[in-house]
Amino acid sequence: MAKYTVVTMPGDGIGEVVLSEALRVLEAVGFDAEYVHGDIGWEFWKSEGNALPERTVRLLEEHKLGLFGAITSKPKPAAAAELDSSLMGKGYTYYSPIVTMRQLFNLDICIRPCRSFKGNPLNFIRRTADGGFEEPAVDAVIFRQNTEGMYAGLEWTNPPEPVLAALATHPKFEKFADTSPEDLAISTRVFTRPACRRILRAGFEYARKHGYESVTVCEKPNVLRETSGMMEEEAKAIHEDYPEIQLWSTNIDAQMMWLTKNPEAYGVIVAGNLFGDIVSDAFAGLVGGLGFAASGNIGDDVAVFEPTHGSAPKYAELDPPIVNPIAMMLTAAMMLDHVGEMDAAKRIRQAVASVVEEGRVRVYDMMRLVGAPDVIARGAASTHEMTDAIIAKLGVPAAV
Repeated sequence: MAKYTVVTMPGDGIGEVVLSEALRVLEAVGFDAEYVHGDIGWEFWKSEGNALPERTVRLLEEHKLGLFGAITSKPKPAAAAELDSSLMGKGYTYYSPIVTMRQLFNLDICIRPCRSFKGNPLNFIRRTADGGFEEPAVDAVIFRQNTEGMYAGLEWTNPPEPVLAALATHPKFEKFADTSPEDLAISTRVFTRPACRRILRAGFEYARKHGYESVTVCEKPNVLRETSGMMEEEAKAIHEDYPEIQLWSTNIDAQMMWLTKNPEAYGVIVAGNLFGDIVSDAFAGLVGGLGFAASGNIGDDVAVFEPTHGSAPKYAELDPPIVNPIAMMLTAAMMLDHVGEMDAAKRIRQAVASVVEEGRVRVYDMMRLVGAPDVIARGAASTHEMTDAIIAKLGVPAAV
């Protein structure tokens, strides 16, 4: 009997491609696991009216650990138009399955490491004062509050009367009083103290465990005084338990400038849902883009790990596949960390680092090519070849 059971959810587009490559690496590193397939994604929305079928929810409830590929999401009208004809007009509404998982299992802590690999041609560089160039080592880890804020789903178009009545009690809503409800779209931003405390505590604990000197709260308290203000207030209180770690505060807009001036200055960054999404993607761009961006969604009982790239359907049917599997492999390494298999996780990261630094095997994005069927003929490695190279660095012969 295997030591671990992992619910694998390939999803849409390239999700299936990169997930299968990550499983090859997990096998090569000796991870003792059984993999149970979970249905998820656009095809199930179209055929069942639910992109996250209840049977997959039950698998996660049972096994507590998920490895997820990628999904396709489309706006409300487009999603409705693709439903099976037998389901149309029956009240089905598309919801992102990863957002739904976060809500169902309270996967409120999202961890997104953004670390540069030496030799990656996609790394951020900057000009020095003497006219040369330097390549700062980026090692930022973003802790994103995953279940509240702007992504909590409290939204209305043509809001009902009780909502309007509640909003009307705020003096600043007066300027909207003459707007017809049909012309109003409202999204709310909700923070709670317990969730703020939990994400901040997780960030400080991570900084202490891994030797980071600072925790930065990245919000917008000068404008979003109540929600961002609550996050900052709780950060100051929790900081008292971690006196050896510096507490910094940045506004999200200023952070976007500073991360391209001195990204190496930042260690752990904590933010609410929307701003955490923004800052993690921005830092990912400095270390090679979404082909290198991993994440974990962690709750008290269940954890789901996913690369942060999308489903890229235009690449899904290419044979051989051309997409970069590294983000998915780093995601698998995060899963190994989570279950205590630190040595195996370290070996995967070292193998990736070695392949990247050598530079002999590069997928198309690492060659700064536009993704197209001809990139392999132009010298790019296929997805499989990149995996083979990483497995070889693990000391295990690549599968034929």
